[in-house]
Amino acid sequence: MNYAYTPRGVCSRKIEIDLADDGVIRSVRFTGGCSGNAAGISKLVAGMPVEQVVSTLKGNTCGPRRTSCADQLTRAIEAARAEI
Repeated sequence: MNYAYTPRGVCSRKIEIDLADDGVIRSVRFTGGCSGNAAGISKLVAGMPVEQVVSTLKGNTCGPRRTSCADQLTRAIEAARAEI
């Protein structure tokens, strides 16, 4: 399943997730934001179960912000799963 999410409160403008039927993340792509961090997050979560990604990254903040690209990824995963 492919899912596109518009993050809020962060520099990235779009998060695209490809989820396998078994709940494993195939790939993640960020548009905008810090390309190094986004690429690193994308590589680290590829092949991981969504539950593990959410439990690890949910609530992560960026500087004074109350969220981060990693946290927004967990929100994107939760939104994608709710749509299934």
